[in-house]
Amino acid sequence: MSLLVRVAEVAFETPEVRTLRLVREDGANFTPYKAGAHIDVTGPTGVLRQYSLCSPPEDPSSLLIAVKREPDSRGGSSALHEVVEGDHLKIGKPRSLLAIAEDATEHVLVAGGIGVTPLLSIAYELWRRNAPFTLHYFAHSREKMAFRQLLEERVEFAERVQLHSGVPRRERMDLLTQAASYLTRTAHVYTCGPAPFMDQVASVFAPFIGEDHVHMEHFVADAVDTSGDRPFTVEVDGENYEVPAEKSILEVLEENGIEVFKSCQEGICGSCVSGVLDGVPDHRDHCLSPTDKAANKEIALCVSRAKSDKLAIELH
Repeated sequence: MSLLVRVAEVAFETPEVRTLRLVREDGANFTPYKAGAHIDVTGPTGVLRQYSLCSPPEDPSSLLIAVKREPDSRGGSSALHEVVEGDHLKIGKPRSLLAIAEDATEHVLVAGGIGVTPLLSIAYELWRRNAPFTLHYFAHSREKMAFRQLLEERVEFAERVQLHSGVPRRERMDLLTQAASYLTRTAHVYTCGPAPFMDQVASVFAPFIGEDHVHMEHFVADAVDTSGDRPFTVEVDGENYEVPAEKSILEVLEENGIEVFKSCQEGICGSCVSGVLDGVPDHRDHCLSPTDKAANKEIALCVSRAKSDKLAIELH
């Protein structure tokens, strides 16, 4: 279900990143959302994309998204760089995959480039709770740091933020290792940015705090080798459906008239995640945590497959 919103304010954070402040067209307040959440946004060209919310989660008056214009945009980011105040967009309900670990004694946020957006809402929430946290923000230059002025000047962030501009990969590794060395296994790390950046963050912090205490938010799906894919059977509500090697579970279910909530169809947003009743999934998504994948109780229908000959699933 989509909601009509109006663009109340447009601002440029960097030459490539603009923010859109959204308000409900009916004048009502939004429901406070969970820190780290994102929304589906349908722009003027009809292209649907996901954008992280970067406003204070408890502020119901408006929602803020940041849009980076991508050079190879297929109509999503480029179209949202053309909207002006007063234009209308459609959005979905906030969904949170990068949730705050409630049992953490310390929180470390590590952003790469535009990956700062979901971490900003987490920082707002941690500050509201008076919880200990540090935000490390890496970018190619200070000019490319979205929200730099806010992070440097607002009292709730100034003493908790470390900005790192133009740091080579080797030096970045040293900085991350230094930050990780002070942590205990009760700390949690949240990271968002390009996949190689997040892989580096995970490789540094996991030995200190455990792999399941490193939480990632992906914007782009990695390429998957499908050459070894084989057919399998999926069971839904007692009915069996054959999933050929060249099709996803989601595609097969839709072809058979079964409605499944979906959005990105790349294993990033988590919209199509459903329960696993029997069988062993072959996880290929970026929305379930390592702990969730190890439990084999959920599966992303758009990209993941089966290691067993049959999967019995329950649609959420």
